[in-house]
Amino acid sequence: MNNTAFLSLVMVSLAILAPTVGADWPQYRGPSANGVDTSRALPKSWNVETGENVRWHTAIPGLAHSSPIVMGDRVYVATVVSQQEAELKVGLYGDINAANDNDAQEWRLLALDKATGKVLWNTLGLKAVPKVKRHTKASHCNSTPATDGKHIVAIFGSEGLFCFDTDGKLVWKKDLGPMDSGYFASPTAQWGFASSPIIHDGKVIVLCDVQQGSFIASFDLRDGSELWRTARKDVPTWGTPTLVQTTTRTQIVANGWHETAGYDFATDAKL
Repeated sequence: MNNTAFLSLVMVSLAILAPTVGADWPQYRGPSANGVDTSRALPKSWNVETGENVRWHTAIPGLAHSSPIVMGDRVYVATVVSQQEAELKVGLYGDINAANDNDAQEWRLLALDKATGKVLWNTLGLKAVPKVKRHTKASHCNSTPATDGKHIVAIFGSEGLFCFDTDGKLVWKKDLGPMDSGYFASPTAQWGFASSPIIHDGKVIVLCDVQQGSFIASFDLRDGSELWRTARKDVPTWGTPTLVQTTTRTQIVANGWHETAGYDFATDAKL
């Protein structure tokens, strides 16, 4: 399956799960991070070849495991485009080695019309040689973007945290350091980064569990200024943080292997 076909299928699924009238889906696994949309009944089956329950079908260039997000009449999707066709090797096999495609890559964010699937803009965020390799089952763009309706933030692996406006203009970017999330028992086996950002109350939260220097951090959505950063004692993981609202405070919960922890949203205090 080539790169275009791979992400085309992703977009077909989106066309069904995000009908013209429906709930927003602003981040990985939806607004509550539970993967559930209760706004309306969904089709139980669809067929790409016959068009059954398929509203539209748009081909997306490149190779990416990031999920589409939806806000208002827009669909946003991140992808990375290689100068040569990127190998995607799925199935069961025990090879821990990374893919050998470290030529220059283009990290892109696309906006599509939710009703028609028309590509409204296709913005180049960065063109560079990846700082960290990916596994042959992964991509150089595994993290799902997040949006508050005015900004779209995306983690492009070791290339950093990027913020765009709804016209596709780059507002700011931050260097998070090398996001080396490979096999903890064999540090040279680089596999790629996959944790997704979340947005709440004008803040961006990122979880970066990597080979060395793991941390969770908060950034101001307006200008990317770092508000706080807390070190974590964990090996590389691929979890995405989530918000938990109690009667007394808002906390961030981060799942890991050695360290699953809650943090105060405002102060970064470990709870």
